[in-house]
Amino acid sequence: MKPMTSRLKPLLAAVSFAAMLASAPGLVRAQEGLRPDVGRPLQAAQELIKAGKYKEALAKVRDADAVGGKNANESLLIERMRIAAASGAGDVETAARSFEVISASGKVGAADKIRMIESIAGGYYRSRDYAKAQAWYQRYFREGGTSAANRTLMIQTQYLSGDFAGASKELTAEIQAAERSGATPAEDRINLLMNAAVRQKDIAGETFALERLVSYYPKKEYWVALLNRLQRKPNFSDRLALDTYRLSLATGSMTAANDYSEMAQLAVQAGSFAEARQVVDKGFAAGALGTGPEAERHKRLRDLVTKRLDEAKKTQADDERQAGVAKDGGELLGLGLNLVYAGDKARGLQMMQQGIAKGGLKRPDDAKLHYAIAQIIAGEGAKAQTTLKTVAGTDGTADMARLWMLYARRAKG
Repeated sequence: MKPMTSRLKPLLAAVSFAAMLASAPGLVRAQEGLRPDVGRPLQAAQELIKAGKYKEALAKVRDADAVGGKNANESLLIERMRIAAASGAGDVETAARSFEVISASGKVGAADKIRMIESIAGGYYRSRDYAKAQAWYQRYFREGGTSAANRTLMIQTQYLSGDFAGASKELTAEIQAAERSGATPAEDRINLLMNAAVRQKDIAGETFALERLVSYYPKKEYWVALLNRLQRKPNFSDRLALDTYRLSLATGSMTAANDYSEMAQLAVQAGSFAEARQVVDKGFAAGALGTGPEAERHKRLRDLVTKRLDEAKKTQADDERQAGVAKDGGELLGLGLNLVYAGDKARGLQMMQQGIAKGGLKRPDDAKLHYAIAQIIAGEGAKAQTTLKTVAGTDGTADMARLWMLYARRAKG
């Protein structure tokens, strides 16, 4: 069975409420002190409501209301019947006025009161008067209502009425509550939060939503949006371009030929030749490289990467000796990362650890970030998360580490 649409839910609630309010056996006949001139049209209204003839029922209620000299009991019963008929007929304003009269009488139980408010809120929602619907849904919860479906409708009315800040507040609380309970927040709720944040130009709110989308629903388009937002940050360093490409490739969000080509070239410049070869191979396998007007250039790039990789293999032992006697651990880090990409994961990680321990690094946070990436590649996702928590920096390094953390939580190991 397909889920009920959000518009259908309040419609059915109003109709069932109207039927409930007017269907009690002998509701009219059992009232003490009810004169026949008032009782007969109300009895007729009750039967018409049961038959779904709400407009005709409203007319009968007006006949009863036209009788002079009504006592308090007669007036209250007229308003109860009026709200039932008006709810079914979609006359929300009339239902709202009748509710205020009934509520002020103090003779309506808490449960009935909440059901009446719910019906009126749903009526305004159906008529697309979202501002009033929002106010009545908020009243519903103030009076003690607890329906999760109604909270969803309330948030929708906030969004649809332009109260994006209110919708964001409710959605954030809903998502955080789900996370605290160990549940997975609904994808449509996170998307609604992101849209509300975009409408407010709330970068922090949009990032909050996108990070949860990639955490719980790691689709390519969500990663693309999140990585694009990261790179647009004013303080984001160009130095982190390769690390951004690495995450794009790892998450399956890299598709453009230029991205594969540029990533491979950056990897070569960084001395990560085994990684460069993997990037080129994946680009060719995906059909992004080796086709179209740039096909020959792509082949030359592949040849260059192969050449540099072969040269690095020949000088590997000598490079490791020089790195071991170097003043700082930078060369050990680079060589170790290349070994991890080449498949010698244990030795590569050990070499990177030695490089970090040796110290003298120009950018220690970059070193920890790259070590964590190597851990993820080696299948040590849990250890990588521990490493990533230590990465700081205000130039985008800490932001990049946080995104790698989101990926590492789903990585094996």
